[in-house]
Amino acid sequence: MEAALFAVLMTLAVLMIFGYFMMSSAVDPVQARLQQIAVRPRTLEELELRRPFTERTLKPIIQGLSGLVGRFYPANAVKGTALKLKRAGMESTSPEFFVGVKAFAAIAFGVLGPLLVNSLTSDTMQTLIAIPVGLFIGFKAPDMYLGNKAGKRAGEVIDALPDALDLLTISVEAGLGFDAALVKMTEKMKGALADEFKRAAGEQRVGKSRVEALRGITERVDQAELAAFISAMIQADQLGVSMSKVLRIQSEQMRLERRQRAEERAAKAPILIMLPTIGCIFPALFIVILGPAVLTALASCGSI
Repeated sequence: MEAALFAVLMTLAVLMIFGYFMMSSAVDPVQARLQQIAVRPRTLEELELRRPFTERTLKPIIQGLSGLVGRFYPANAVKGTALKLKRAGMESTSPEFFVGVKAFAAIAFGVLGPLLVNSLTSDTMQTLIAIPVGLFIGFKAPDMYLGNKAGKRAGEVIDALPDALDLLTISVEAGLGFDAALVKMTEKMKGALADEFKRAAGEQRVGKSRVEALRGITERVDQAELAAFISAMIQADQLGVSMSKVLRIQSEQMRLERRQRAEERAAKAPILIMLPTIGCIFPALFIVILGPAVLTALASCGSI
């Protein structure tokens, strides 16, 4: 009973850290602190207690683990983690902190897994085997979450790209420059693609060249179609080709590719539907149709 209770507590701890990890980027700490001190001056103890539970407990633990594990973590892996965080839209999270999250999840699963196995089987050998398995799963689970989030974000970008190109084409053909058309497009659209172009426009305002700002998008979004479009824009800018013509061609091409992707998904649908049909419906039909015959055969064999 105590082992099951401890396993439940560890599960809640893991869920809390992942919830904090997903929600931390949505809270503006400056605005939160201004709201706290807007009414009256508060003591340090009151300000500390008003902070979320995850920041007061889990965050210091993760920071300590990040400093400990970071000494042995390869530098190339840290750089790869930073790139994954960029592509997942989580640049506010440092790679070192994410390494601490992986260490915390590994410890949690390394303790939780053996406790669950022990409570279910009471086998010492299986409990010992569950320790390294839990450590491995816990260490890899944050990477899987990060890769899944980056993939969803890239899919959102590629789905919105044809509509964004249409807006850019219309704006440029109406007489706006490419940079002004980018700003107009970000005002009319929402989502990951609009955020990326808005960031590129902001980088140009603070001194970056158009080429550097656009290439930064390809680093943060891993999509071949978007990279091809940005390469075409850079080449058109360097060679002096008309932007409106290039945008019109790219827009038509992107719409054709989106239609092809939709047709590909539609072609895969019957195969995907067949899997639950075979796994769930056919066994029930076999039981209903062949069940009476099997019972009759067994009764006949028993009477012999």
